Amino acid sequence: MAAFTFVCTECGERFRGEPDLLVCPTCVRLREPGGEIRGVLEVELDELPSQWPEDGFADPEALVAWWPIADASSLPALGVGGTPLLPAARLRIELGMPRLWLKDDSRNPSGSSKDRASLLVVAMAAELGRDTMITASTGNAATALAAVAAAAGIRAVVLVPADAPPAKLVQMASYGATVVPVRGSYDDAYELAMEASQRFGWVCRNTALNPFTVEGKKTLALEVAADLAPDTPDVVVVPAGDGVIAAGVAKGFDDLVAAGLISRLPRLVLVQPEGSPALVGALGSGAATAERVAAASVADSLVVDVPRNARLCLAQVRRSGGGGVLVSDDAIVTAIARLARLTGVFAEPAAATVLPGLEAALAEGLIDRGERVVLLVTGTGLKDVAAASRAVHLPGPVDPTPDAVARAVQCA
Repeated sequence: MAAFTFVCTECGERFRGEPDLLVCPTCVRLREPGGEIRGVLEVELDELPSQWPEDGFADPEALVAWWPIADASSLPALGVGGTPLLPAARLRIELGMPRLWLKDDSRNPSGSSKDRASLLVVAMAAELGRDTMITASTGNAATALAAVAAAAGIRAVVLVPADAPPAKLVQMASYGATVVPVRGSYDDAYELAMEASQRFGWVCRNTALNPFTVEGKKTLALEVAADLAPDTPDVVVVPAGDGVIAAGVAKGFDDLVAAGLISRLPRLVLVQPEGSPALVGALGSGAATAERVAAASVADSLVVDVPRNARLCLAQVRRSGGGGVLVSDDAIVTAIARLARLTGVFAEPAAATVLPGLEAALAEGLIDRGERVVLLVTGTGLKDVAAASRAVHLPGPVDPTPDAVARAVQCA
């Protein structure tokens, strides 16, 4: 295991040689039952590389230098990361933004950005000799853990709301995970996963609780920065639920600044559904943390009553000079088809929020059209085809004749 130190993001206390520590033992006492995680830990590596990897960050050997793992053999062979940064020419023209990019993380093995966190969490569990992991999830984190655990030969127990999209449930079950649908919300499943992990001695992957979830997601920033080098993005637009993706992106850019490879942290702009507005509401009010909401949205991956990583996420967004916007469910559903039509990228509802989110940020003056902007597309539309179908019309069958085809095309 590579040499690193955990640093508490609240009190600054440092912990050396405790790789299985989850949270700061002092600050965690401040946590209220069912509330956000207190004492979230960040990884501080003893040494960071001073140059870009020759073969990019998809190379496992490159990740060894940026992650707290012993060597590349600790990483399950699954091909996580290395997703493309797309120039999106037609979307650039439509929006009048000549320096707009899409980071298409739908191309990860299980179809979402959550694979990045799971890859590191599983690798660290394997190095510690652990054989069972548990997580709570709205769907994508559970599917990601199931996929990576299958590649590593580690047992995965996943707790999900019983109303999670069927495609996600089928996917995680196909990977061989023990799927436990919970009668209740994601927040209920989150608390249950914590309790079960303590009772049975399993490694808990819960987002924010496990510090390697933030560290794992920083590779998004590393890849974006490497692809744009020597330039640096001005703004990164991030879908937000618990706030771990945003914190991970900030951590990646911070590490690049510390390594001397970029000079500044881009502004982070969070996007949340109107029905799940806790983080954006806190940004608007100036609060240090988020208030509990009764969350509901078509974007199931972002439906969170209590963002578990609220304090760190909000602090990072403010430090970057960024902000947050809310978008309606109707705008999200419309964006799925619009994004696919203009870019060829088919996004699930949570991922599609970045398009109406970008337009809201432009309208509010958070982003300028001439800036270098990256939209994080965090999951594939195949995760929730039912939601995508709400924005398209599927025609009925025609007779197998050329004339029938001509009529169908003319009417389309």
